[in-house]
Amino acid sequence: MASPGEDDVFDRLRQKVDPAQQQKEQDQLNERLSAQQHKARERLVELIDDNTTLPVTISSVRVLHANRTRRIFLERLVQPVLSVNREEPYTLQEALKEVGEVTNKLNRFGIFKSPISVFIDRPDPTNPSSTPTDIDVYLSAYERGSYTIKTGTEAGASEADAYINAELRNLFGGAETLNAHASLGTRTRSAYSLAFDSPILSNPDFKFQVNGFASSTLKSWASHEEVLKGGSSKVSYLTENGHKHEIGYTGVRRLVTSLAENASPTVQAEAGDSFKSSITHTWINEKRDYPLLPSKGYLMKTVSELAGYGPLKGDVAFFKSEAESQVALPFGETGITLTASLRGGLIYPLALGGDSKPQQSRINDRFQLGGPTSVRGFRLSGLGPHDGQDAVGGDVYAAGGASLLFPVPRVGKETPLRLQAFVNGGRLLSLKGRDRGGKQDPAAVASSMKRTITSLKDDLPSCAAGFGVVYAHPIARFEVNFSLPLVMRAAEQSRKGLSFGVGVEFL
Repeated sequence: MASPGEDDVFDRLRQKVDPAQQQKEQDQLNERLSAQQHKARERLVELIDDNTTLPVTISSVRVLHANRTRRIFLERLVQPVLSVNREEPYTLQEALKEVGEVTNKLNRFGIFKSPISVFIDRPDPTNPSSTPTDIDVYLSAYERGSYTIKTGTEAGASEADAYINAELRNLFGGAETLNAHASLGTRTRSAYSLAFDSPILSNPDFKFQVNGFASSTLKSWASHEEVLKGGSSKVSYLTENGHKHEIGYTGVRRLVTSLAENASPTVQAEAGDSFKSSITHTWINEKRDYPLLPSKGYLMKTVSELAGYGPLKGDVAFFKSEAESQVALPFGETGITLTASLRGGLIYPLALGGDSKPQQSRINDRFQLGGPTSVRGFRLSGLGPHDGQDAVGGDVYAAGGASLLFPVPRVGKETPLRLQAFVNGGRLLSLKGRDRGGKQDPAAVASSMKRTITSLKDDLPSCAAGFGVVYAHPIARFEVNFSLPLVMRAAEQSRKGLSFGVGVEFL
């Protein structure tokens, strides 16, 4: 039997190895360390605040762990911030700002893991060339894996598909990306693409892309299947005030095939292939805080395309332009938001080389309007000109909508789930005054376009109202709505009741 003194020793030993006691002591230690780290951060902030005007010299910037990235690529990025390349000296505040911008650029290339750590140190004091104001900057940037392969399924408005996507990153050490995509679905029966993307001059806001693609899409609303094969290239850049521009060229062979037995005469007349050669320009001014479910801000966007004019050649010639705007207005801190959108577009026929008269637009190029991501309360392509049951598209359109979004009770305004009440509508028109041959004199085309645009406001637009539930997932927005058509024209196809929509752009 152990003596009383031995019992005390055993009790102390049991306390030392007691898991609960160990966890308690560890928690206390973590709290003390956290408090110390917090105080250290506060002291660092105070030190920076007290010395914001202190003159410093950035003597070197080193990017650590970027083993697969070319040295010259990184040098173009960091050279401008070195003090030797500046006419005026840095203050500490200015130096930290410049280093932060370099770090932000590294993050935007998408080839480094986040976050990228920044360390600032004094140079070696034994170095005779160093001065008391010199600082060395170290960026700890661990590279992401060289490839990613994803597979999955997607479901959207009238479509479901399975896909595989492979991405190769930093191919040649300059943040180049090669992306291969393949999918099979119910409406887009097959789609394949291979895209190469590269920044220009180590600038994440200045990029070049070349892309090859092929697809086959069932367009049941117009009784045919469209097969595309072609390629495109584009240059995109972001201005200092946040405006994004894209300028590109597209060459694509389009085939209207697999016509349904009951295809309309309009669709039958357009069966066959055509080649489109066009240049495009896209401008985007995005100021919304969260594009999929904005609570404040605005969007302005234009897309312009010139096809078949002069040296572009091809089988079709036109100028096509679309404009879009959206504004989101919050109601204080309630989580209630009003969003309003406007869209419009036109196709202006041009004459092909060797022909004096502009040609009628083709079904491949005309606008379609209606559906759960467009004008709700109507079937997919349910608005505008029809030939029998076929939606044949239009040359001029205008559409708009407004939605009032509410937080879901007991869920909270911080979640991406909302209730919505909406009203939306639009008109889609074909060019007035076309003759049976599909051609007009240039002067007649200008007159017809003017009359068509003017007629947009002659009558009430086709419109619908309703309510539903909205969920903004990081990759897409999902809506389930109940819609009630209010105004509808002959031959247009409405959709009263429940509908489901998924996409990244909604009216």
